[in-house]
Amino acid sequence: MRTLPRLGSWGFSAQRARAGHEKAGRGACRTQPWRKLKSMVHWSPCVVSFRKRYPWVQLAGHAGTFKAGDFGRILKKYSPGERQCLERLACDALQPFVPAFYGVVEQDGEAYIQMEDLLCDFDAPSIMDCKMGTRTYLEEELEKARQQPCPREDMYDKMVAVDPAAPTAEEHARRGVLKPRYMQWRETLSSTTTLGFRIEGIKKADGTCDTSFKKTRQPEQVVQAFWDFVDRDRRVLTSYLKCLQEARVALEQSEFFKVHEVVGSSLLFIHDQTGLARVRMIDFGKTVPLPERQTLTHRLPWVEGNREDGYLWGLDNLIAILGSMLGE
Repeated sequence: MRTLPRLGSWGFSAQRARAGHEKAGRGACRTQPWRKLKSMVHWSPCVVSFRKRYPWVQLAGHAGTFKAGDFGRILKKYSPGERQCLERLACDALQPFVPAFYGVVEQDGEAYIQMEDLLCDFDAPSIMDCKMGTRTYLEEELEKARQQPCPREDMYDKMVAVDPAAPTAEEHARRGVLKPRYMQWRETLSSTTTLGFRIEGIKKADGTCDTSFKKTRQPEQVVQAFWDFVDRDRRVLTSYLKCLQEARVALEQSEFFKVHEVVGSSLLFIHDQTGLARVRMIDFGKTVPLPERQTLTHRLPWVEGNREDGYLWGLDNLIAILGSMLGE
């Protein structure tokens, strides 16, 4: 198996119906100074029922996380927590809404989780990543950072790049901010705190991508982003709304969801020109089990210590916004 170049958290391949060797186009990507992101398409031959090719998309996330897999599968760098989640989800009400898990494999001395390629049923799909919840850090991360306070120049630079007025006079003087302060400030920029979700990025079928959503906070801005994403196709938007409503039912029934703090997980929106549209839950590296006998509503406001993540509150808001767009 050939190793592909580095991939980000959207390391899912899109299966194309054409056979033979074609060259993929490269989409122009609008980036922000705080992150260097690319939209890249690479081809790697795979044999399924006949020879097909798989373009790979990078928009955001950790470089080197994904590798190509065989037969419509992908390999994600091994995480014991994510493996445990995918194993448990395989027998849960959420099973239809998460990637299928095919075990752990080893390549070049490194372990990978083998999972379903969520794009394999689509032809030239458009993709949106929505990070769910009212925070993207675990409570234990916050506590650990407080135990080892150290002003971070890299986080100061990121803060200044977004808003030069954000650091305090003291932070400007020392050219550094503490990690807890940075993590909490970062969440206030986007709709994470105002709506319980935020758009991470959009990659459209024509190859263009947009990751300029760091300051998207208001419902009106989300509405505009969704209309652009679906090219004002009400049929696709209606399908997405139905998918979200079905996912909410499954989440409220899920035994797994009740007893896990779900942080940093995304909803992946996928559609193509045929009108096929799906929403799937991805990224469970920060999903952790709760102490015994504790459960979450996933809707209550977060107060440090209660471990509420706001996932369902964000989903409620997302459903309400799409419903309003369709006049429901």
